[in-house]
Amino acid sequence: MRALATIYDLKPRFQALLRPLSDALARAGLSANDVTLGALLLSVGHGAWLALMPASPWPLLLLPVTLFLRMAFNAIDGLMAKEHGQASAQGAVLNELSDVIADAALYLPFALIQGLDAPLVVLVVVAGVIAEMAGALGPLIGAPRRYDGPLGKSDRAFAFGLLAVLLGVGLSPGLWSRLYLAALLLLSALTVLNRARAIVAQAKAKAP
Repeated sequence: MRALATIYDLKPRFQALLRPLSDALARAGLSANDVTLGALLLSVGHGAWLALMPASPWPLLLLPVTLFLRMAFNAIDGLMAKEHGQASAQGAVLNELSDVIADAALYLPFALIQGLDAPLVVLVVVAGVIAEMAGALGPLIGAPRRYDGPLGKSDRAFAFGLLAVLLGVGLSPGLWSRLYLAALLLLSALTVLNRARAIVAQAKAKAP
């Protein structure tokens, strides 16, 4: 079953650009887990900044920078794990957990922004966590980890980054932001469905 295209499909090209940095970090003695933890700490730190200053434009305007750095770290830790013999069960668990923790840390503070629909923000974040959990279920039943869209991790980052910039430049929340969040919720639900269906189909195809 062919996965629905997402921003994640650009990862191989992104990794190719970051390979020299990945090699340099490995030579310096850092591990893939170190990079994963770095991405998590960066995300939690920026999320705390936004939570403490929800009325300030700066944590919103700089969120895309943090999201880009997080994606770069995520690409680098994958390269280090695969190309420098650093893959481990501990790293796999840390990678999955850090992704959902970072998402929650970065996106839940949007619920504190005056005018945004807080319950809808929470629902979008929860749906994103469920989507990642659904994708990670594959290996439990003999299928690969799934990254199907339409709203994978990278797509959520783009969506929240765009929302942050719009709010940061002074666009007031209102009907448009409710519709925007509702669309993200719908896309997240479709992502859960697509990943679950793909995993079941692949597991059945491998069954004797």
